[in-house]
Amino acid sequence: MKKSISGWLAVVGLALGLTFSAAASAESGGMAWDKAPNKTTDVASLQNGAKLFVNYCLNCHSAAFMRYNRLQDIGITEQQIKDNLLFATDKVGETMKANIDVRQAKEWFGTTPPDLTLVARSRAGHGGTGADYLYTYLRTYYRDDTKATGWNNLLFPSVAMPNPLWELQGERRPVYTKVSQHGHETEVFKGWEQVTPGTLTPLQFDTAVGDLVSYLQWMAEPAQNTRIRIGVWVLLFLVMSLVFVWRLNASYWKDVK
Repeated sequence: MKKSISGWLAVVGLALGLTFSAAASAESGGMAWDKAPNKTTDVASLQNGAKLFVNYCLNCHSAAFMRYNRLQDIGITEQQIKDNLLFATDKVGETMKANIDVRQAKEWFGTTPPDLTLVARSRAGHGGTGADYLYTYLRTYYRDDTKATGWNNLLFPSVAMPNPLWELQGERRPVYTKVSQHGHETEVFKGWEQVTPGTLTPLQFDTAVGDLVSYLQWMAEPAQNTRIRIGVWVLLFLVMSLVFVWRLNASYWKDVK
């Protein structure tokens, strides 16, 4: 019994240690992730996100586990898919594969662009969900002439990928302020300075990125909303069954002494 208790205490201690370690890591380095808007049930948002994905992401990144015809689940008709979204293939039943040659991409960017089918799930970390990471990442690009692509990213310093949405966002640069800490000055990120405007206002751009990230969330698990909806009904059924069984049990045993 004592060994069992000691074992459980060790497990709890390890879990708490990992939790505090993650919290310390979050505080010691890296910027905080912004909370992504959850619009995975908003059909209009998902449709706009799908359009943004095909136009701005699919040039270099594939979504090899997602078929175009699955977009019908978010209200896009097969004809609309054919007319507006089929740039890399002629068949609606094909998977979303990038036009770019993998060898050329690696030569240009120094790395192969990753598949994005599950990126919204794989990027979760101590800073938040995968959606939070992507929402922050896509909104923290800035011009940096010292980099080969001419772009850099606050969340992912020295990132190989240039800003795919720069036409929408425009060009910005980070503004820092000097803060004295422990006898020496350090630069702390203060905000953004807009160098050249984009085709969208900052608020419109944030909304567009939210739509894109919501689509990436949906693409990572298209059946998620259905699963949650069915799960709610299952729980309600179990609660009702519990009440029925409880009353049946009381009725059965009431005459038993």
